[in-house]
Order: sequence, then structure tokens, then C-alpha cells
Amino acid sequence: MKADPVVQRRLLDLARVDTELARVEHRRRTLPEIAEIAEAEKQVRAKQDALTAVETTLGDLDRDVKRQETEIDQVRSREERDRKLLAGGSVGAKQLTDLEHELATLGRRRGALEDDLLELMERREAVEADSQHASAQLASAQETLADAARRRDSALADLESTEAKRTAERKTVASTFEAPLLAIYDRVRLHKGTGAALLQSRRCGACRIELDRSAIAKVKEALADDVVQCEECGAIMVRTGESGL
Repeated sequence: MKADPVVQRRLLDLARVDTELARVEHRRRTLPEIAEIAEAEKQVRAKQDALTAVETTLGDLDRDVKRQETEIDQVRSREERDRKLLAGGSVGAKQLTDLEHELATLGRRRGALEDDLLELMERREAVEADSQHASAQLASAQETLADAARRRDSALADLESTEAKRTAERKTVASTFEAPLLAIYDRVRLHKGTGAALLQSRRCGACRIELDRSAIAKVKEALADDVVQCEECGAIMVRTGESGL
């Protein structure tokens, strides 16, 4: 294929733009914030699970406390009823003895229940403190996640802006080439990553491999308007005074 040497040198401008576009895409895929978000999401899930476990325990304790309080209230009601019977003075000797015995039993029962309730309340107080700590940790993890997401979104916005500018620039530069030359360039770029590069000091600027004697001889024999491609990577090698020919 033939192309004016000036046109071939302009391929380097197109290659520069494509390299910048490739960097944008690579940067988009490898943003450190992406890994941060993944880790932050993992931490949020762990903290949420921890809080759920503590809240479940707290709920169980609340039910136990309520049940204990209900039982104590029932015992107190029974004691109050018995005391009213005693105060009324209308009970016989045997019933009086039975009531006094029952009151003593109820008193011991109430005391045991109240001790158990106190222990439950102390346990609940400790679990409540754990719940507050777990909530604070979850909030901190959520803020870390939100911060990473904000930084990711900001970085992506910058990349999108750069990509839009370079895409417009590429369209303008690409429009200056004939279709056959551009087709060769694009085919090599899509398969190898770089469509054109300088031949500098007998080394291909795309694959960085130094040409052997045979390849150098072929390049020397080529006319100035011949489109020369690297035998290793296929990139169009743009020849200048720095090519070492």
C-alpha cells in the first residue's frame, strides 16, 4: 500500500489519541475505588449481620423481661388478694394458716423472680451497649462505602469527560485518512493494541523489538510512500530521520 510520508506521520497523532483512549478504558476498569467499594460492601454486610445478631438477642431479652414482669405481677396480685382476705377477718383458723403459708411461699417466689428479673435487666443493659456499638460500626462502614462511591463517581466523571474529548479528536483525525490505510491501522490496533508507531534506532516503537538485518534491508528497499509494517506485531512503522536506516 502507498501513502504519502506526511500522511503516514499523521498516523502517529491518531496512535497518540488511541493510546490515551486505551488508558482511559484501562483506568476505568482498574480504579482503586472499585476494590475499595467491594471491600467496603463486604464490611457493611458483616457489620449489618453483627447488628442483626445483637438486635435478635436484645429482642429475646425484651420478651424474657416482659414475661418475667408479667409473672411477678401475677404473684403480687395473688399476694394482695390473700392479704385482703386476712385483713377481712372472716376466714377460719385452717384457712388462715393456709393463707399465711401461701403468702410466705409467694414472697419467696416473688423474690426469686425479682432476682431473675434483675439479672435479665443487667444482661439487657450490656446487650444494649453492644447494640449501640454495632450500630456505630455499621454507620462508619456505610460512610466509608459512601465516600468510596463518591470518589469513584467523581473519577468516572473525569474519565468520561476525557473520553468524550479524545473520541471527538479521534473522529477529526481519522477523517483525514483514506479508508484503506485507516482499515489497516484499525485492524492492527484492535488485535495488537497499537496501529502505528515510530521506527526509531531500528526498533519498532510498538512492540519494541529491534529489526534484524533482513527486516532492515526490506525497509531500506521500500520507497518513501510505501506503507511498511512490522513483521513481529504488524504495526505500521513510520520512518523518520531517527529510524537508523
